[in-house]
Amino acid sequence: MTATTRGRRRGNPDTRAVILSAARARFAESGFTGTTIRGVAGDAGVDPALVHHYFGSKDDLFVAALELPVDPRAVLAEQVVGPVEGAGERLLRALIGVWDDAATRPALLAMVRRLIEPGGDALFRGGFVPVVLVPLGQALGIDAPERRMQLVASQVIGVIVLRYVVRADAIVAMDVDALVAAYAPVLDGFLAGPLP
Repeated sequence: MTATTRGRRRGNPDTRAVILSAARARFAESGFTGTTIRGVAGDAGVDPALVHHYFGSKDDLFVAALELPVDPRAVLAEQVVGPVEGAGERLLRALIGVWDDAATRPALLAMVRRLIEPGGDALFRGGFVPVVLVPLGQALGIDAPERRMQLVASQVIGVIVLRYVVRADAIVAMDVDALVAAYAPVLDGFLAGPLP
């Protein structure tokens, strides 16, 4: 009599890649809210415990599925969290620092392109905002972080798209200090000023 294996698929590097592929497809199809660890595990043919083993929480799985060279939660927590005063400047400097790094830029450009593909809006709205931006707003202690961080995102995404994707001459020509001087007051207004 031969022993049969039951339960989850054994872990190996290929299993991790299969889970990530299933997660990307599921997040794109169902959005962040409609995606479950159990659903991703089913699509990957593994036990949900193996997904948790490799990735931890659903938030962590989402960030891993974005295939970013850095965890935006860690970068922003390290460089932006603090008093709300000056948070706009810290946020811009953190993001521009990551985007100006030639080693991280290709993966970040790929992420932006994924966000503008079909289903990308749901990933941003349903995943990136609640997983990355809203917790940052909460850590800054602002009121209405869901609303305020979407306003912040509207400006930050505009700068990123114009500087790194479209490569608009005027925005590309600005050094970091000039960008910060132009945009940080707007971000600070969204973070702490009266809401429109």
